Formats: sequence, C-alpha cells, structure tokens
Amino acid sequence: MSKSSTVTVRETPVEQTASAAVGGLTIHGETFIVQTDQRIELVDLTNRIMEFVRRFNIREGLVSLWSMHTTCALFINEFQTALLADIKRFLEQMVARDAGWLHNNPDHSDCDRMNADSHLRALLLGHSLTLQVSGGEVVLGQWQRILMAELDGPRARSLRVQVWGVS
Repeated sequence: MSKSSTVTVRETPVEQTASAAVGGLTIHGETFIVQTDQRIELVDLTNRIMEFVRRFNIREGLVSLWSMHTTCALFINEFQTALLADIKRFLEQMVARDAGWLHNNPDHSDCDRMNADSHLRALLLGHSLTLQVSGGEVVLGQWQRILMAELDGPRARSLRVQVWGVS
C-alpha cells in the first residue's frame, strides 16, 4: 500500500460555468468559492442556492450541490446558534483530533496536514445534496437550511452547483 493518495484526474477540466438547453429542459452548473475562517466552521448556503435557482427560472426540477473537497461536507439542518455549537461539539466528540489515526502518521501517510479527523467527520455528513425545485423554489421544510461544514480550515472551498429542470 502506498503512502500517497490516489489522484483523480479528468481528461477535460470542469468548466467554471456550463449550460445546456433542449426543448423545455435547462441545465446550468457553476463552481463557486466559499472562504472560511476557522478550522471547523458551519456556513449557511441556503440563500445563495435559492438565488441561484431563481436566476434560471426553473419551475420544476432538481438542484444539486457538490463539495470538491474530502474535508468539506454538505448537509441539511437547522441554523441556530446553540445547535451549531452542538453540531461542532458532536463532531469533535465522535472523532477525536488527537487519536492515533494512520493518516496522521508519517510511517503510513505522506499527508502533512494532520487532518485525519477532518476526513472522518466528512464521512458522517456527506459531500453532496440533491434537492427538489417546485414552483420555482428550492423545496425545504420550515427550519431546514443548506449547510456547509468546513472541517479543515481556514481555506477557500470550491463547491459545484447544478440546476436542471423545466421552465
């Protein structure tokens, strides 16, 4: 087993912006950056994603959000100060930063970030979301918000959003 990670290489790089339309179907995707300030940080992306969907006048369809990083996660939950603190505490208790992770051990890994905990926490939350669009709006429950979890910051994070549907 190699100490180095396997790199994923596309034959064609992802375009910053890409669109397609045929008949009444529209598909549009964009990459955007979120700058974080803390090692573990929870960012509310809901308004940004809702505005993105509204720009393309999709009446019925789907919107997909994807993290381009293994230590940056996406999930749905309530955005409330006490709960955000609880989520951070939960992640820190579930996956201790200073445990004997092999990814942090130079005998087993070439990673110098000492971020095994960040990778493992991302496993708990996931890297993508797909949401319904109905009546031109993202479908969310009353308290549901689209959240990004920075788990190895501070860093600039690339997220890919794509909407597809009919107008």
